[in-house]
Amino acid sequence: MGKSFKIGVMVESFRLGLKGGLEAAAKLKVDGIQLYATGGETHFSKLQGQALKDFKKQLSDLGLQVSAVCGDFGGHGFQIEAENVKRVEDSKRVMDLARQLDCRVVTTHIGLVPTDKKHPRYAVMYKACKELGEYGRKVGACFAIETGPEPATVLKAFLDDIGIGEGIGVNFDPANLAMVCREDIPKAVATLGPYIRHTHAKDGVNLKPVDAERLYGVFGGDAADGFNWMDYIKEVPLGQGAVNFDTYLPALAKAGFKGYLTLEREVGDNPYKDIEMAVSFLRERI
Repeated sequence: MGKSFKIGVMVESFRLGLKGGLEAAAKLKVDGIQLYATGGETHFSKLQGQALKDFKKQLSDLGLQVSAVCGDFGGHGFQIEAENVKRVEDSKRVMDLARQLDCRVVTTHIGLVPTDKKHPRYAVMYKACKELGEYGRKVGACFAIETGPEPATVLKAFLDDIGIGEGIGVNFDPANLAMVCREDIPKAVATLGPYIRHTHAKDGVNLKPVDAERLYGVFGGDAADGFNWMDYIKEVPLGQGAVNFDTYLPALAKAGFKGYLTLEREVGDNPYKDIEMAVSFLRERI
């Protein structure tokens, strides 16, 4: 499997700022980094002109590629029609930036895809994602929807409905599916295999059944009203959760995926140490 996968790190996961994060990634000798283009120094509106040239030189000097660009603007994704005009246009600019960074993948959460295609929100999300997929196909980028809120079968049906080929796909996060949906991860890989363009290497556990609508609503800024998400899901170091990497990675290879396993670590007191351990964990298995 070793030739199939590259190891990446989300640069923000180090919590060392951009320069420190890039240097940490280079120190660990990973293949690439993912970065957010929706805030800070790497916001798509700031990483232009000389700043873009300087950043690309820095990447080159450190021997790093960009595995993916994160275009997540927070909130409720593309669930709210009134917000989607700006969100769609901003997401296109993120795709433009990705291409300037010699990267073809933009990842984001889009919100919760309804199981019922007649649900009013389905059409709203479909319209936004269809437009972004078409733009991605035009510019040579992939709008990659991150797994999490809905089961793999529901996301696949949504993507099948959009049906525009390479312009739209999946950022496969196994931990999200394990924590929220209690999915069988190799089975989910088989379901979404043709669409997987990038992955997040992350692990987690579901502590008790959770309403995905409520969970992602709180993540999006809804009032918690006594709902504590930490009672339901927990991110843990690789190998300590519900994601069995010894069956997950072969499933990815079988599905034909040959891209990045990009580490995303959103909790923990010592992110560098956690990421270093995770890199070693992956290297032992690929």
